[in-house]
Amino acid sequence: MVSSSTPEPPDAQSSYTKMSVGDVEAIGAHCQMTFCRQLDFLPFRCESCQGKFCLDHRSETAHSCVKAGAWSQRRAQLNAGSTTPGYRPSPKPSVLTHEQQCSETSCKTLIDTPLVTGVHCANCNRRYCLKHRFREDHDCKNLQPLGARPQLEAQREKGLAALNKLRAWGAAKASSVSMPQSKSKAAAAIQLKAVQDLKRTAKGDDKVPPEKRVYVHVEAEKQTLSAKIQNGKFFYSKEWSVGRVLDMAAKSLQVQNTNNRGGGEEEKLRVFHVEGGRILEFSEKLGTSVQTGNTIVLLRGVGPAVPDLIEM
Repeated sequence: MVSSSTPEPPDAQSSYTKMSVGDVEAIGAHCQMTFCRQLDFLPFRCESCQGKFCLDHRSETAHSCVKAGAWSQRRAQLNAGSTTPGYRPSPKPSVLTHEQQCSETSCKTLIDTPLVTGVHCANCNRRYCLKHRFREDHDCKNLQPLGARPQLEAQREKGLAALNKLRAWGAAKASSVSMPQSKSKAAAAIQLKAVQDLKRTAKGDDKVPPEKRVYVHVEAEKQTLSAKIQNGKFFYSKEWSVGRVLDMAAKSLQVQNTNNRGGGEEEKLRVFHVEGGRILEFSEKLGTSVQTGNTIVLLRGVGPAVPDLIEM
């Protein structure tokens, strides 16, 4: 005698199951729906009335099941019996407390999902949705950065220490200008020879006309920069902005430059003019402050430009 196939567990997610090839009853079964009786080699079994039906009549509604809903009642009873008395399932997490919620307090958008990506802010070390990804959109300047504050503070302290050293260096060079007349002639000759050597060895864009060139010494301060090349001699156009000169100097000295990626002042590069004793503004033209033979230094983490750092 052929044994009947074993029904699916009562906690199945649908009211019917597809009978597999291994079921003996699956060989040549007819649909039990009246007026159908279609021969189906892989029929479906109704989990409520245990009848076998074709694809079109597999659901309880399609074959007007006499025990409709029995499978769902069995599943509910099984789930209720396995639940510990007094147990309450934890509620679903609120959108406001979701760990992947946009860090902007007024935003309820869930980020880092298959549909919504998240954007990391390097300045405050938080993640935001696309709407609040820019610093001004999430009030970044008033936020305390997460995790990286001690490191950033240490970086800024190093930058300020380097700036103080350069201020002293600039002050010493300024005081050396007020030397006796007899010595100033010898110093002028030495300076002229140094300028000639600078023009002969400096590198730059050959498209810049000679009359518009400014020949300078460029250095990367060791305390604040991990430069592969510590210094060099270059020429730039006096019409170029300080920001453009900074980008070119950083590339020449192989210094990491993240100025165009946003972020705080702790990671931003600035140009310090030694002879002028101040940090140059990004927007000002190089020729307005820097002359041939001068020295500029790339510093990181020293803050925005402040005029007249050295009292001449």
